Amino acid sequence: MSFDQTQKRERTELIMKRVTNLSPAPRILTEVLDLLKDINTSPQTLAKAISKDQSLVVKILTISNSPFYGLSRRVASIEYAIMILGFNEIRNIVTALSLMESLKNKSDQYLNQKDFWIHAYITATISKKIADDLGMRLSGDAFIGGLLHDLGISVIHRYLHSDFVSICESVKTGMKYFDAEVNAIGMDHQEVGYLLLKNWNFPDQFCDLVRYHHRPHLSSNTKAIGSIVHFADYMTQRLKLGFFSWDNDMELDHEVAATLQFKDQESVDKFIELYRQPLEQQLESVRNLA
Repeated sequence: MSFDQTQKRERTELIMKRVTNLSPAPRILTEVLDLLKDINTSPQTLAKAISKDQSLVVKILTISNSPFYGLSRRVASIEYAIMILGFNEIRNIVTALSLMESLKNKSDQYLNQKDFWIHAYITATISKKIADDLGMRLSGDAFIGGLLHDLGISVIHRYLHSDFVSICESVKTGMKYFDAEVNAIGMDHQEVGYLLLKNWNFPDQFCDLVRYHHRPHLSSNTKAIGSIVHFADYMTQRLKLGFFSWDNDMELDHEVAATLQFKDQESVDKFIELYRQPLEQQLESVRNLA
């Protein structure tokens, strides 16, 4: 890395530390997490706290009723969602949704927040479904990893906006997003998301999932689930459903197929195609959530 890029990286790291100080966790998140720490908290009490934020309620119910989430009965209330999903999964969902909301900026010509949200949500639901279909444990972690994977892009857009514009303009000249990011801020959006989650004391597995979602083979702790999130991200591009412009030049990590035990490219293509129809249905239910 050149001296200039090293300086840019150090500046970005400093800004990330300031972000965690200047952007306290949303009030609803703090309240819900406090309730979840109390072993005497009832589903009704927790539901009452969550219900103070109707946007959060709608998103949790949409997640619960996703065809990719795998619940056999329709979830019509937060209380039922809590009982079906459990406190741990609800905590992860509330944490991820609240974090995304607190870091969101206004849409402009460089980033459409609705498209960003839909891509994050679709990647998350596909990630959970793949984990379930492949018989892997911790599919809830795959969901949260999918929801947060591109968090760094949103952070750059809000807190390094002039650099975000520079990145987008560089891409118009033919530069890849990864190279444009490193050129502008000394690191890519994976590292930005990682630093933010690390500074906010997020569990290590989610920090790793975000840090290596384009190169899951580099992770020593979350290679399997990271491969799923990466594959789900890749699927949105391949199927052109819920995909995001930042993934236009995304390539499938060369080790993902082996990690997920696909025999060859044909088996990969067949697996992806199985998701087309349910993904089309899923998109219809999330377009009004952003």
